[in-house]
Amino acid sequence: MSIRRILQSRRGAAAVVITATLALTVAGCGGDADKASDKEKTASAKPGAEGSENDEPGKVVPDTGTTLATVKGPKDIDLIINSVKRESGGFVTVNGQMKNNGAEAFYDMSAWRGTEQEVLAGGISVAGATLVDKAGKKRYYILRDTDGRCLCTAGLDKIEAGKAIPVFFQFPAPPESTMEIDFQLPTFPTVAVEISG
Repeated sequence: MSIRRILQSRRGAAAVVITATLALTVAGCGGDADKASDKEKTASAKPGAEGSENDEPGKVVPDTGTTLATVKGPKDIDLIINSVKRESGGFVTVNGQMKNNGAEAFYDMSAWRGTEQEVLAGGISVAGATLVDKAGKKRYYILRDTDGRCLCTAGLDKIEAGKAIPVFFQFPAPPESTMEIDFQLPTFPTVAVEISG
């Protein structure tokens, strides 16, 4: 085979490889644009989806349409309880918000972690919360995973002035007959709330 023919076949093979690579690159770029537009459509279809706050993956967004209780805490902090729901897995989930009504950021939340010694995920947890079933004369503590981490909001470091952050707490469920429990979090007064679900 002559050198001229070898060079021509190599050029042809290189052209095929370059063409295939460009085709894949263009297809890949187009796919990302479609995915981005799908995400935008989904975000705009969500009620109350405004800005990047609600688009963060894994962020808990409580249903703020209902307020079961508002408890005044330290300085200008309010604990707003939006739901207390009995779940099918044998636990109760309390969802709510910590709202800073003050003019300065709030940092003094170390008491909320209760007796928990470790600082989780670069911040503080709300593991000091408890539920009290007065009728059954029983106190329920925050559930924990197999590594000992609380099944509650963790990684808190501050609440900006005028802002609210979502919080959740999970406890073992009291008996089905118990419909009202007392919710307690250090630095906040005790509040009675009804369990739904």
